[in-house]
Amino acid sequence: MSDDNNASNTTGNATSAMWGGRFKAGPSAVMEEINASIGFDKRLYAQDIRGSRAHASMLVRQGILTEDDGKAILEGLDRVETEIRSGRFEFSRALEDIHMNVESRLRDLIGDAAGRLHTARSRNDQVATDLKLWVRDALDGLDGSLRDFQAVLIARAEEHAATVMPGFTHLQAAQPVTLGHHMLAYVEMIGRDRSRIRDCRRRMNECPLGAAALAGTSFPIDRDFTATQLGFDRPTQNSLDSVSDRDFALEYLGLLSILSVHLSRMAEEMVIWASQQFAFIRVSDDFSSGSSIMPQKRNPDASELVRGKAGRVFGSLMGLLTVMKGLPLTYGKDMQEDKEPVFDASDTMELCVAAMTGMFRSATFGVARMKADAGKGFTTATDLADWLVRVLNLPFRDAHHVTGALVKMAEDKGCGLEDLSLDEMRSVNAAITDAVFAVLGVDNSVASRTSLGGTAPDNVKAQCAHARERFLS
Repeated sequence: MSDDNNASNTTGNATSAMWGGRFKAGPSAVMEEINASIGFDKRLYAQDIRGSRAHASMLVRQGILTEDDGKAILEGLDRVETEIRSGRFEFSRALEDIHMNVESRLRDLIGDAAGRLHTARSRNDQVATDLKLWVRDALDGLDGSLRDFQAVLIARAEEHAATVMPGFTHLQAAQPVTLGHHMLAYVEMIGRDRSRIRDCRRRMNECPLGAAALAGTSFPIDRDFTATQLGFDRPTQNSLDSVSDRDFALEYLGLLSILSVHLSRMAEEMVIWASQQFAFIRVSDDFSSGSSIMPQKRNPDASELVRGKAGRVFGSLMGLLTVMKGLPLTYGKDMQEDKEPVFDASDTMELCVAAMTGMFRSATFGVARMKADAGKGFTTATDLADWLVRVLNLPFRDAHHVTGALVKMAEDKGCGLEDLSLDEMRSVNAAITDAVFAVLGVDNSVASRTSLGGTAPDNVKAQCAHARERFLS
């Protein structure tokens, strides 16, 4: 996908003919194989044709093309697009890429007028525009999918606003929280991912078309017109930069990588929670599989695959970073390697988001098991320490010491803090009263966490309503 000229010489299906008089012999089979990109860049056909329509309309508007040629080109492009959509279009590897395949077929349909379409542009600015349009469409689609995912998470959070579960640090039981609160943590993560989508879209929304090969063009084009026609905010400001950078694709892969981290962490929790040792969640049959040798097994395979595919997305980002890191201005054929990682990561993420949405929508939760485990590991110890500070006015470090002694006592007795008698508690600190029992127990613990962003059930219900306003309206 490179072009050092502003006019097309396509006259047939052989590369030697495509390049006109510059080369006498056709390419070797190896060169044709390494050079062709049509096997993957045909996915850009809709964006390529859309860009050509805008370019042709601008050329007519500026008097560079006649009305008749412009009309023939637009009608011909409609026919080419119909053929591709219907599966009747025959792609040629000899024509290298989607641009030359479209233009060659256009020439078959309308004759010499097709050759005038490439006036005042290059494949360099053409492909930069096509890929920007494709990534922009992908961003819009991803944002919609993530919105749907958030809607599912918010609905499940509201359903489980009062479902108590253990909250973890270091994967050790720390303090009781609610499952709804846990779900809303995911909602916030996805909300930031969506904000990165908006940021990326806004930054990339400048049109490269008209930069030509690298230096602009001597034709009196109207770049503002083509930018507007294609839904861009403005044209790019430097022709060298326009054709030589792919930071928009890198940023897209970067945000997909961060999203992959979030999805992978969620998937990891599903894998852990689905184990018999936890039994916090049951992944539906639609997203589970069995074992070829162990008939009792029920594996949360979709979760594991989402977790694993994060590495694939990271690889796409690292691959393109490596391609771009050493390129001098402007275009190098190395940049043909920009599309496959973008397409692969995009497809992977679309599948992962759909899988996670489906799994959370259909999952059932082990509510009783969660509540029982929420009290294990003395998870209300912080509530006890806070009570000693709040009611007895102990310095927190002293309260921490008293609580530690009571935890040791309960541990030795094999019971929970709430099961210690008042006398036993007073043996550590005589000022303790029976009011302390009001803060012990997991239900009391979560109900007391009423600070902004806290896990109290009433908070969670309010946070669900707020999340709907922020993310779904």
